[in-house]
Amino acid sequence: MRLRQLLLGCLLLFWLCVGLVGCVALPKAIESDRIVVGTAARLRTLDPADAYELLSGALLYALGDRLYTTRPDSVEIVPQLATALPAISEDGLTYRIPLRQDVQFHDGSPFNAAAMAFSLQRFINNGGRPAYLLGDRVASVQATGDYELTIQLKAPFAPFLALLTFPGLCAVSPQAYQPATGQFLPQQFVGTGPYRLESFQGDRLRLAANRDYWGEKPQNEGLDIQIFSSPSNLYSALGTGLVDVAYQGLDAEQIRGLREQAAEGRIQINNNDGLGIYYLTVNVLSPPLDRPEVRRALALAINRDVIRDRVFYGQVQPLYSLVPSEFPVSEPDFPRNNPEQARAVLTAAGYSSSKPLKLDLWYRSNLNSNVLAASTLRASVQQQLDGLIDLQLQGVESTTAYENLEKGAYPLFLLDWLPDFLDADNYLQPFLACSQGNPQQGCQSGSSYYQGSFYYSDRANQLLQQAGESTDPQARDRLLRELQQLSAEDLPFIPLWQNREYLFSQPYIQGGNIRASGAIAFGQLRKVKNVAR
Repeated sequence: MRLRQLLLGCLLLFWLCVGLVGCVALPKAIESDRIVVGTAARLRTLDPADAYELLSGALLYALGDRLYTTRPDSVEIVPQLATALPAISEDGLTYRIPLRQDVQFHDGSPFNAAAMAFSLQRFINNGGRPAYLLGDRVASVQATGDYELTIQLKAPFAPFLALLTFPGLCAVSPQAYQPATGQFLPQQFVGTGPYRLESFQGDRLRLAANRDYWGEKPQNEGLDIQIFSSPSNLYSALGTGLVDVAYQGLDAEQIRGLREQAAEGRIQINNNDGLGIYYLTVNVLSPPLDRPEVRRALALAINRDVIRDRVFYGQVQPLYSLVPSEFPVSEPDFPRNNPEQARAVLTAAGYSSSKPLKLDLWYRSNLNSNVLAASTLRASVQQQLDGLIDLQLQGVESTTAYENLEKGAYPLFLLDWLPDFLDADNYLQPFLACSQGNPQQGCQSGSSYYQGSFYYSDRANQLLQQAGESTDPQARDRLLRELQQLSAEDLPFIPLWQNREYLFSQPYIQGGNIRASGAIAFGQLRKVKNVAR
């Protein structure tokens, strides 16, 4: 009898909570102020001198500070460890930067100009994957005062301030790191950021809120980063409540399902225009793509809307420039889908239904989105042109593809690019620049060589140099626009789409925002104790 009364009392209390307060049963994780973040992205290292992947960059934004960063909602550059924008010499070679005096590293040692100089010199001298970003441009880094840093460039470089926002250019403690070529600490981080690294073991990281942080402190106690072996496992973990937040690595079909759940209020969704672009690298030395009219016909035959709708369910944005639309200087000059014009160009070039244009389209076979995009692109082109273009699909694993790009093995390849820093230059120089070559033999060394395009243009090189050295913003914008127009005419690359970044979270999570840079504002994540249906 007593047991029955006890059960009835518990049941009555439960319904009272639901009926009068509107609360719902929440996972046990709600009892903790820590946030569990799940991802299917890979993490190779946290050493800022060697980190060059998407997830490591996102984590370094949480763990470290740079001289400069961007505003959360734009690409505008603002001081972080610096106290003001730099004083730049008239020749554009010397940058004098005043530094904060109220900062300390996670190990308790003080931050100053000598520590910042150490960090940047180690980034260059240890020779990690991103070392060239500074190494190719910086002549020296010196502490010219306790809280003044002076950087001397080898040549003027207009977007240098934007480069200094690169996530790996964060301050690290000289007591915890050593400058030595090829020496890195992949599972350690000692910096100045809003979070401290407590542990990094296998597929799990534990970050604690830095309560001594000089800036805005995190609104949670810390982060548990769980790396899942597949998008399916991450999707399941979000559905069962094992993670509070899911970020990076979900497939388009899974995102589609989560968007439907968000419409029903079962999950929260935040998204932002991503800054990654997808494109076709065109080997301009490979017949018949060595003919400009053939490249133009191919560009006219591509229907980006079909890829957006059929492969990504509207989750991406068609792209008609190498520079994304978020940059005011972006010029969408690349040919748009026009089957009639494509047919006319091909006919004039000597192609017919009995003699179609035959091309091998290569893609990375280990990336499901690339497989689907390549097959959809092929089907769309062949359907529109009634067989005038015969695309043959060729898949290859990513590692092998990157090794063979510069060998000229691929006439046409579907690739993607994520910028190192938020400036239009970083969508043009890594594609169009060539340090050695000629119009007849193409590029033999430089950016377009490594991309597998082999594009060489004296005019492009001149425009890139002038834009890099220009101190007049309006003149620089004109140069960047001319570069985009030139690339749209010569077509060594064909932009396809621009990605979107998605963040999914449980109903009890607040503050799930994605910065304009694509990184999560981890410090704004927090839990609410009562969630109404």
